[in-house]
Amino acid sequence: MCAASLADSIERYAARRLCRRCWWAVCLAGLLVLGQGPCAGAPDGTPEWAPDGSGERVLGPEINAYYHGADVGRWRQTFESPGREVFDRRVEIVRALGLQPGMVVADVGAGTGLYSMLFAHAVGPTGRVYAVDISASFIEAISARAADYQVDNLVPVRNDPRSVQLPEASVDLIFSADTYHHFEFPRAMLASIHRVLRPNGVLALIDFHRIPGISSPWIMGHVRAGREQVIAEVEAAGFELWDEPLTLQSNYFLRFRKRLSASGTDGD
Repeated sequence: MCAASLADSIERYAARRLCRRCWWAVCLAGLLVLGQGPCAGAPDGTPEWAPDGSGERVLGPEINAYYHGADVGRWRQTFESPGREVFDRRVEIVRALGLQPGMVVADVGAGTGLYSMLFAHAVGPTGRVYAVDISASFIEAISARAADYQVDNLVPVRNDPRSVQLPEASVDLIFSADTYHHFEFPRAMLASIHRVLRPNGVLALIDFHRIPGISSPWIMGHVRAGREQVIAEVEAAGFELWDEPLTLQSNYFLRFRKRLSASGTDGD
């Protein structure tokens, strides 16, 4: 099945436009209005949690708690919805990644598996796709979806907030869409991603623009870091910014390469 056909077949699930990993925010709207709950943030719009000085936790576990035991059908309607940029432009995004047959790709924060399925087609039977998510419900649903589509080169992996739980130097490209702002331990996660990527491996990130005075109060309260801060954090973790392969509107799309040391070896 071609990527466009698979994408078209998925459209029957479309219903709502919201952040890929953020429907729970609407369910907690009452708490947010009262200035309580995981997305409330400070009066200046910064998230409720802040770096603790150790380089470890920067977001509370509430940011992801809603996905455990989630109603996957409902989330599929949310994530795979016309009007949501990363859904509407999914074919362009996959094309911009330049995937080749035989590549090994990890979709970190795979959610309902939309991109994982498209990647599995792009890398072909000689390639492999790891669909990585912290939610057991999502992982079970991705397994069932792969079986329904007879996709044999997709491996669901349940990870934890500090690690992608993949073998060292096993992946050519890691993709993460609307997920970086859900990393509770971004430094640990980036270190894990760096270890997992092969030399010159690529980290592709899509996330929301967060611009004071322009972005909505919800974005300012929910999304921890803007584009420039994300770039700084990723580069500090041993990557170099490569390019921005596709211009999006509500999101930015960045590709980083795993930096090598002066000796030409991995910088771990």
